[in-house]
Amino acid sequence: MQLESLDSLDLARHVRPGDGVIFQQGCGEALSVAERFVQQRASYSGARLFLGSGFSCSFQPEHADHLRFSGIGGIGSLRKLASARALDPIPCHISSIEPLLRQGVIASNVVMLQVSPPNERGEYSLGLVNDYVRTAIGRARVVIAEINRQIPWVHCDLPLTAADISVAVETDRAPLELPPAPFGALERRIAQHIGDLIGDRATLQMGIGSVPEAIMSSLADRRELGIHSGMIGDSAVTLMECGAVTNAHKGMDAGVTVSGVLFGTQKLYRYAERNPQIRLHPTSYTHHIGVLARLKNFVSINSALEVDLTGQINAEAIGREHIGAVGGQVDYIRAAALSEGGVSIVALPATGKSGDSKIVSRLSGPVTTARSDVDVVATEHGVAHLRGRSLRQRVRALVQIAAPEHRERLLAEARQVLGENV
Repeated sequence: MQLESLDSLDLARHVRPGDGVIFQQGCGEALSVAERFVQQRASYSGARLFLGSGFSCSFQPEHADHLRFSGIGGIGSLRKLASARALDPIPCHISSIEPLLRQGVIASNVVMLQVSPPNERGEYSLGLVNDYVRTAIGRARVVIAEINRQIPWVHCDLPLTAADISVAVETDRAPLELPPAPFGALERRIAQHIGDLIGDRATLQMGIGSVPEAIMSSLADRRELGIHSGMIGDSAVTLMECGAVTNAHKGMDAGVTVSGVLFGTQKLYRYAERNPQIRLHPTSYTHHIGVLARLKNFVSINSALEVDLTGQINAEAIGREHIGAVGGQVDYIRAAALSEGGVSIVALPATGKSGDSKIVSRLSGPVTTARSDVDVVATEHGVAHLRGRSLRQRVRALVQIAAPEHRERLLAEARQVLGENV
């Protein structure tokens, strides 16, 4: 490992035009290195960045003058790139990213990391994000690490050593934070409808957003819950501290909350510091159906942009606006169907900010999850159980959880397709 100062870091010595570049996503982004990377971009014009989620302002549409951006979708601050058509979305399940990296379909010539200072054994923690970066490192020509004194040393499946790092710079900078999404009465009503589906000893997977936060806040009275998820936030700490989450009955990883990334605030980062009750794993463990199917009572809760009357889910785009991603939704929905006692829930408000129905007769974007995979859909008006139901049964169930002012129109539109006896 070659140690350099940040001011002297000349990335043109390491990055070539056309290289595929991987940054850790979300809160794990190496902010200081990213700033240098953008400043020096003309020196490696045509470099291709693959991006997961983004919560910083590092990458802007004007940077497409020399950089090429692709990624899983317009999540967080990357929506600006997507709206400007500067981000080329790759529709893929999270579980497929590591295979795509191994096969070279997604190039990872250069990997930019943010890691913790080493422990007493000389091991560097991947800090806040593990997910697919280990696989990217295995394919990389160069690994550049920002060793940040403010990054917690978090247990992971395989820490880094100096031999894994080509070039390193040392920084002392607060990492990105993602505060819990605020929620109100509407989200609480959705959580209340879902509550009966989440019993004691359930193993939880939840995504980002106000509805998942409302659900997590309602579970403090549960006992012996487990967590196996692609991400966790501050709400996981709350449930662990109050004793609701013990991870004792998941069927694997006893006593350990498993995640791929930490997307939260200093509350989460301080709690995760050298805490053996939290361990970060790659997506081949957090999202692989063969692993997930071994979990007991696996409850997967995800969101959607819209749901059509037959149960098809769109979680990616409205028209040409990419504001979401395929993500891990299908991975988790299919896994819950195989889990003993498992259930998968897609939860969303019945209407958008403009009052338009999110239960629709025809999707305005792509089909993220096929109707054959969908189990339960929930809004503030109730729960629709779809698994094993016929098309007409699905229409009736979904109309009942749509906003009342849209139900008559939705039924009329359904009858045009399925007949008068809907």
